[in-house]
Amino acid sequence: MNTRAVSAAAAGAAPRPAPAPTPAAAAPLAGGRRALTAFALALGTFMQVLDTTIANVSIPTIAGNLGVSADQGTWVITSFAVANGVSVPLTGWLMQRFGVVRTFVVSVALFTVASLLCGLAWSLPSLIVFRVLQGAVSGPMIPGSQALLINVFGAAKRNLALTIWSITTLVAPIAGPLLGGYISDNYVWPWIFLINVPVGAFCVFVCWGNLKSQETPTRKLPIDRVGLVLLFVWVGALHVMLDKGKDLDWFSSPSIVTLLIVTVIAFAAWLIWELTEEHPIVDLSLFKSRSFLLGTVALCLGYAVFFGNVVLMPLWLQSFEGYTATWAGLVSAPSGVTAVLTSLVLGKLMRRFEPRVLAATAFALFATSYFMRSGLTGDASFLWFVAPQLVQGLAMGLFFVTLLAVVFDGLPAQKIPAASGLSNFLRITAGSFAISVTTTLWDRREALHQARLADTITAFSPAYRQSLAQLQQLGLNDQSAAGAMAQGLVSQSYLLSSLDLFYLSAWLCVALIPLCFLVRRPTVGGTMPVAAD
Repeated sequence: MNTRAVSAAAAGAAPRPAPAPTPAAAAPLAGGRRALTAFALALGTFMQVLDTTIANVSIPTIAGNLGVSADQGTWVITSFAVANGVSVPLTGWLMQRFGVVRTFVVSVALFTVASLLCGLAWSLPSLIVFRVLQGAVSGPMIPGSQALLINVFGAAKRNLALTIWSITTLVAPIAGPLLGGYISDNYVWPWIFLINVPVGAFCVFVCWGNLKSQETPTRKLPIDRVGLVLLFVWVGALHVMLDKGKDLDWFSSPSIVTLLIVTVIAFAAWLIWELTEEHPIVDLSLFKSRSFLLGTVALCLGYAVFFGNVVLMPLWLQSFEGYTATWAGLVSAPSGVTAVLTSLVLGKLMRRFEPRVLAATAFALFATSYFMRSGLTGDASFLWFVAPQLVQGLAMGLFFVTLLAVVFDGLPAQKIPAASGLSNFLRITAGSFAISVTTTLWDRREALHQARLADTITAFSPAYRQSLAQLQQLGLNDQSAAGAMAQGLVSQSYLLSSLDLFYLSAWLCVALIPLCFLVRRPTVGGTMPVAAD
């Protein structure tokens, strides 16, 4: 969404300016230098996405060490998400004002400093302040890395560039809980932030050294201050509402109702302002493209289903299946392996099949993975939990690149930064919705299943009395045996609730398949304009 300001400013000027020229002065990178630069750019994306999930499994540890409740500790996640969501729209303006390379490198440098401060935080308030800073400066990192990767590889290998970018974007949310869990289990929590410092320093050094000669032209552009303030208000209120809604029982809480009212009013005012502003912070004219509109809808809904399951799976495994944070992360890790393997043949596939077909295939594979999960049992082995993840990895390898080819198809080069930022912002927001909806439905379906099971398993039923007697034979007294039975009931209820959500996810992915064919037919091979132009 950051990048939308770029096209917004370009589209609104009275004498329409010529499209921003590409950085043509320097020779393109090649060989090992290009490979090293691509690796550094991918690391920039990986760091930013990783930090959206790495703290999730570490909240109990962080809260305990800082002497606060786990509910208060969730602000470590919320503060980053809100600041990042608000900063994304500025990226497009920053790219044209200061250049794509400079904007990206400075963003990574500031993110590295903020990560160091997070690792040195001495209290929850200080950690929240540094997380806000970390989120605020990281807005240009994802669109910037995407734009620069496309420029580095050139028109002939844009699909390869997008493949590298998409793998890091999809694998990082899976690696986050695994890495965060391992650090929490074996080290101290500040290292979940301090590991960014050497990685960020490497990224800054390599990218500036190899790309400063590729800098894009700059120009002074007005900034939509009113639109930015309204955006800050409604995005901030929305993210806080989504994060705290479950804990406060949603709309039974006056605070959540107030946040909803603020979100709706600020969003309406922002929408009206952006439609009438000469230089809007968000280029809403992008939605006139059928491919951008429907492709973005498919991208956001597909990512929401994926991200909701990324959160649900380790949560269920750790809470009721006896998995540690590390082993819960290991269940998800194989999907990253198959995603990488899929990417190795994706270039050939995109030369033979149009992106719509491959995007539909990705949704079909996602659906297959979720259908497989819907048949899991509480005593399933590690391999049974891993098998659906392997199929999911195949879908991940296709998902981002093919849908981005659809989203950007037919857009002029100067509008790609805006389109990239807007689609990224909407994807991030969809992920926030997914977390809130998934965890809320998980708890409510558990309550429903528990009530139904309790109706059939009473203190007078033969099955209950037999199980109670077996527990007593193991040495438990009546109270302990009854408690064990109650805990087993809760675990079974959460199992059934998880299976419900897996089944729902599968059918949602099936429903998204026809949407892939409603967009305009793109060119086979996915020709795309340069995102940094």
